[in-house]
Amino acid sequence: MDFNIAIDGPAGSGKSTIANILANKYDLMYINTGAMYRAVTLFAKENNIKPEDTEKLADLINDLKMHFDKEKLIVNGEVINDKITMPEISNSVSDYAKVQVVRELLVTAQKKLGEEYNVIMDGRDIGTNVLTDAKYKFFLTANPEERAKRRYLELTNKGLNVNFEDILNDIIKRDLIDSTREISPLKKADDAVEIDTSNLDIDGVVNCICEHIE
Repeated sequence: MDFNIAIDGPAGSGKSTIANILANKYDLMYINTGAMYRAVTLFAKENNIKPEDTEKLADLINDLKMHFDKEKLIVNGEVINDKITMPEISNSVSDYAKVQVVRELLVTAQKKLGEEYNVIMDGRDIGTNVLTDAKYKFFLTANPEERAKRRYLELTNKGLNVNFEDILNDIIKRDLIDSTREISPLKKADDAVEIDTSNLDIDGVVNCICEHIE
């Protein structure tokens, strides 16, 4: 299609929030690819499937019926947004996301959606691997402390008892894993616009992206 937007960036950079707003503004299908990897992680852990159990992971993914209803991810008829944002999933998702068969199956599904619909898709390898021909590409980032603060507030607002330093250390660990993995590492596409969101609120980031598009 002729109007796809790719948004990449590390954990806590604001990708999902910004992408959801832009999806409504430009009437695009929103695909949260990070949520898809989290869903695989959730169901793998529930079924005691480890990252090295590649055949079982492939079978699991093929059995999952995933679709999005705006920001909601529905898997096998259940909205799982709250489950996949729990710390135990955040701590494990990078281990599953770097598995080749997991990436191959999910990327294939994501590319198909990008070919069939006008979409906005966020993740870590969208501009470099999934929507390589997207008309607009953006790379959102922020310093680790700011991203940890956002995640801390998100979780405490849900009534969870979490430790800021643990969240910060997890984000730093995930950054390292995501940026150094062999398969589709996190990196800015050559033709993407980089936006540091450390000192910007949501409206500021949205306005910055809209200025580039319009």
